Amino acid sequence: MSEEKGEPSFEEALARLESLVRELEAGRIKLDDAVSAYEEAIKLKNICEKKLQEARMKIEKIEIAPDGTPSLTPLDKTDD
Repeated sequence: MSEEKGEPSFEEALARLESLVRELEAGRIKLDDAVSAYEEAIKLKNICEKKLQEARMKIEKIEIAPDGTPSLTPLDKTDD
């Protein structure tokens, strides 16, 4: 785990999640272990979603319309 707070990187979390899914789909683990694997998979899914959201926010900027409505605009958008 190379990320801060002991949290795996996106790639590490995704690889572990894929491994757990393969194990669960193959039915090679006992029920108690399957429940634990499922719980771990949910945590890993949440980590991946959080990291994707953080990445998305880094490449979008928030703009406020004249009426006060916020909107997201890609940072690389050129003003015409």
